[in-house]
Amino acid sequence: MTSFSIGETDFLRAGLPHQVIAGAIHYFRVHPDQWQDRIRKARLMGLNTIETYVAWNAHEPRRGEWDATGWNDLGRFLDLIQAEGMDAIVRPGPYICAEWHNGGLPNWLTAGERELRSSEPTYLADVSEYLRRVYEIVAPRQIDRGGSVVLVQIENEYGAYGADKAYLEALVALTREAGITVPLTTVDQPTDRMLSDGSLPELHKTGSFGSRSAERLATLRSHQPTGPLMCSEFWDGWFDWWGGVHHTTDVAAAAADLDELLAAGASVNIYMFHGGTNFALTNGANRKGRYLPIVTSDDYDAPLDEAGNPTEKFFAFCDVIAKYAPVPEELPLAAEPAPVFSVPLISAGPWTDAEAGSPASAAPVTFDELEHLSALVRYDVSLPEGRGGQLVLDEVRDLAWVSVDGQAVGTLSRTRHDRALQIPAGRTLSILVEEQGRVNYDHRLGEQKGLIGTPALDGAPLTGWHSTPLDVAEIAAAIASRATESSITTGSAPSAWVGEFVLDSASDLFLGTDAWSKGYAFVNGFFLGRYWRNGPQRTLFVPAPATNAGPNTVVVLELEHVLAPTADFVSALALGDTEE
Repeated sequence: MTSFSIGETDFLRAGLPHQVIAGAIHYFRVHPDQWQDRIRKARLMGLNTIETYVAWNAHEPRRGEWDATGWNDLGRFLDLIQAEGMDAIVRPGPYICAEWHNGGLPNWLTAGERELRSSEPTYLADVSEYLRRVYEIVAPRQIDRGGSVVLVQIENEYGAYGADKAYLEALVALTREAGITVPLTTVDQPTDRMLSDGSLPELHKTGSFGSRSAERLATLRSHQPTGPLMCSEFWDGWFDWWGGVHHTTDVAAAAADLDELLAAGASVNIYMFHGGTNFALTNGANRKGRYLPIVTSDDYDAPLDEAGNPTEKFFAFCDVIAKYAPVPEELPLAAEPAPVFSVPLISAGPWTDAEAGSPASAAPVTFDELEHLSALVRYDVSLPEGRGGQLVLDEVRDLAWVSVDGQAVGTLSRTRHDRALQIPAGRTLSILVEEQGRVNYDHRLGEQKGLIGTPALDGAPLTGWHSTPLDVAEIAAAIASRATESSITTGSAPSAWVGEFVLDSASDLFLGTDAWSKGYAFVNGFFLGRYWRNGPQRTLFVPAPATNAGPNTVVVLELEHVLAPTADFVSALALGDTEE
């Protein structure tokens, strides 16, 4: 068995000084059938280690329903890393941020008033149960037991959130009791307060940054006097949000920063090596004065793009790494061109018109109170005496389409800070609310979704609400199973569309969204994610394992307007305009 430890100045692998040159791949953002391809390409760039977070809410979306199979098979992911001759770093959180919904914490955990990320007993009890399950997977795969795992991280940038040392001590004790024997680390941005608050003396401190490496390493060294210096999140790109631009970083500048780190003898984890995709409804959101939901693509301007193809940054980083470590001569094969074709879409009619099944309540019921994990809830109420007036909401989280007797009136957006709308007279007011992504950082974790408070009409509370959860994936599956040809319409009401296409072989595809406005797309029942004309993203990545040689089905659930009833598959990713 090989040992891995922390020496006076270096990591020691089998007793010899070792520079960790790692890259981040989040298994939960990559189709499991493509894990091996991404890991292998990491090795070909010269990396010797793969780092991943563990997303609690992917493994246990509902309390007690633990899943570590398929997409959640962390053990298989770690075994594939070992099979490629590489080491692994595991960061189980429980909080991960990661631009992932709710920062990785399950909705059931964060619903309520208890203090999160703290030593509060009930929170810590749930966290302990989660970590024990993760460590049952990780412990037997540690390097000193013949596996791949060389480092395990405690919490995640905790110094930016709190300073509860008892919490960190409890996590360390649990981790050791669960059989984790490899070195334990923390990561924080290199400021004095964060490095001090976010760690413990017995934990090895690392930094997170993307530039000014010498300065940041010096700050880190003042808090970590001995042992190896490590940037365990070297930010080589950035994430995108709806309504923004596609973020990129200068290749030469990123390579120079990496060179500076490695020349200083520091270990590094490139964040991200391959970003992958926020499939289905897994994107997070930011709120720093303005709510900004994150897009479906997590391309991150990484060395491997969203579809797993090497970019200019891949080869620039490869050249830098070759100055400090062996790099294989083999290069990744160029990707085959993606098939380009258009598919006519057949209208399958409305899809948000399910009958209200819940009893009436005085106020609208939130997503959290409904224990609803999908994207939409429709709220219906009878208008008093059939009159209209000024509708005022306490808050909408996050986007609402308002209609009266089935006729669209307008939208209310959290991002725009909307609260009021003039509505006409009618019998029934309907408000369709989309949860656009849960904030993934700071103290807004776990905030409730839906209509918050009791809406008022001309100052008088509206009561007697029916709150109807709509499961987007279930609706798409039902539409695909019963799809029949019908007249094509392009009305403004939410409308479902279905198309069929044939492939010679399973292939990565890029589904263009320019002909649509806002909604969700599926191929063969695989939930590709959200699309929105608001941009910047203009394609949805379709991984080859989600396609078939032969017949395939595409389903589009449109919330607003279909401009043209086609599904256009294009040649490459289109992630939007970049900043000049």
